[in-house]
Amino acid sequence: MLKKFFLNLLSSFVGAWIAMVLFCVVAVIVVVGIIARIGEDSGTKATSISSDSVLTLDLSGTIVETKEPGQFNFMALAQGDEDSSQALNEIIDGIREAGESEEVKAMYIKCGGALASPATLNAIRLAVKDFRKSGKKVYAYGDQLSMGDYFVASQADSLFLNPSGSLEIAGLGGTSLFFKDLLDKIGVKMTLVKVGTFKSAAEPYIMNHMSEPARAQLDTLYGNMWKYIGEAVTENRSKLNKNSLNQAADEFIMFKSAQDVKKAGFVDGLVYEREMDDIIGRLIDKKGKDVKYCTIETMAQLSGWGGDYGSKKQVAVLYATGDIAENSRSGIDCYKLVPKITELAEDDKVKALVLRVNSPGGSVFGSDQIGEALDYFKSKGKPFVVSMGDYAASGGYWISCTADKIYADPLTITGSIGIFGLFPSAEGLARKLGVTPQTVSTNPGKNISLFADPTTEQLAVLQKYIDEGYSRFVGRVSKGRKMKESRVRQIAEGRVYDARQAKTLKLVDELGSLDDAVSYAASMAKLTKDEYGVSIYPKYQPDVWDILKSQGFDTLNQEIGKIAGSCPDSYLVYQTSRLLRRNPFQAYMVPLEVKFN
Repeated sequence: MLKKFFLNLLSSFVGAWIAMVLFCVVAVIVVVGIIARIGEDSGTKATSISSDSVLTLDLSGTIVETKEPGQFNFMALAQGDEDSSQALNEIIDGIREAGESEEVKAMYIKCGGALASPATLNAIRLAVKDFRKSGKKVYAYGDQLSMGDYFVASQADSLFLNPSGSLEIAGLGGTSLFFKDLLDKIGVKMTLVKVGTFKSAAEPYIMNHMSEPARAQLDTLYGNMWKYIGEAVTENRSKLNKNSLNQAADEFIMFKSAQDVKKAGFVDGLVYEREMDDIIGRLIDKKGKDVKYCTIETMAQLSGWGGDYGSKKQVAVLYATGDIAENSRSGIDCYKLVPKITELAEDDKVKALVLRVNSPGGSVFGSDQIGEALDYFKSKGKPFVVSMGDYAASGGYWISCTADKIYADPLTITGSIGIFGLFPSAEGLARKLGVTPQTVSTNPGKNISLFADPTTEQLAVLQKYIDEGYSRFVGRVSKGRKMKESRVRQIAEGRVYDARQAKTLKLVDELGSLDDAVSYAASMAKLTKDEYGVSIYPKYQPDVWDILKSQGFDTLNQEIGKIAGSCPDSYLVYQTSRLLRRNPFQAYMVPLEVKFN
């Protein structure tokens, strides 16, 4: 028995030792692989394409402004929902390069329900339109065509739908959630101090319905944007008229057959996806099986646009994407962006700056710090141009308004010149939980507490602070846009505008793309097209999380899923904690999440 015991003990020890060795070996292999991938991704990839290639534009997944290191998303990973995003600048660059390439003969758009705001989709649509100007054909196909897909694919020479598919057209809009009744139930009260009749970012926390000014501005905003979309869709579809989208939405075309969609003139043919290779092949005089496709990523690598860091004459494109905050792991962290702006200002190789803004704003302090850094950049005598993406509102407009020129997509949402402060009181919640707050202070009543409503005296002080911040905002816009302050106050009040309306109000100078902004910045710096390079900041460096995701760690998903399976939906907790972590003083427009219904 004793011998058997020692044999079992020894075998267990040996087994554990072997397992540990194998684990270490596997770990080393994984680490080496990750290092190799990082080196590969950060270096220059030599790539090429075959003659008579067809560019594939895959409209699926989330489309972001530019490549960024991944953020670990515990819940998404656990649910298997980690999204593989595409970068807008890479898509535009790849399409541009393909249009100029002798090897690329056509484009194939595969519609798969891209997740993006209208301005992003419009930028892609316009790039497809430019591609067609080269004389090359564009064909598109979708099993199910979302309105976003259709917005882009409407530029195709021929558009095909699955015989069992459908077209989703239901208008343009967005839904806001209002939490006041819920907060009342749990004993949390929000106190709002603001300037701006239309400044509605905090309404969901103090009201249980949308205010009339907020609704009125959204009616105008959505109406203007929908009109542009209707005009854009019909410009290349001869069987459609300017009212076709509204008619389709009103008649519930999404519930009609593919045959009805074709009859109405929205698509040119009904085919199954397997037939598309032969259709594309006939387009370029090839058999379907011989068609060679190239990807957006490959074409962007061939172009290399945005990677001219060694050039002695650079136009720097600096991305400012997300909420403006301090010490933030995501979005626009002023403590990271300001040093970068300063660095570019002092870099003799950088001759001009294009700030690509896609932000609904955020912290007043953060916006002010970034604005001051941009003033410093201009003091060096270098051109400063802004290119607006989906949003450049509130704090996003604060950091944009002093540019030498502002470009915006026609569907950009901008303006929202206003400031608010939101102060929570959780005294009611504490008492519901059996907790009685008691405060001792050297200056009673002077401290704004989480466990007491602001006093009348405190509210007066806070309102004065907000008013002064608003005056600084108005003054900055007045100086940057060369307007009288009285005029700025007339069009401010926290109101949001689409870019076409903003242009008439002189809040935007030109409707155009990022490429247009870069070209103008270069011309201001007296640089010819052939002598300057474009460099994107911050530089993209894939992190370990990006590479782990690209390798597909299914086992990790399963294990994390076991842990997360019992976790409740944390949406409200997340939103509330995010609100409480913010600087209380905000130049912020609530993200409208404008989408095709």
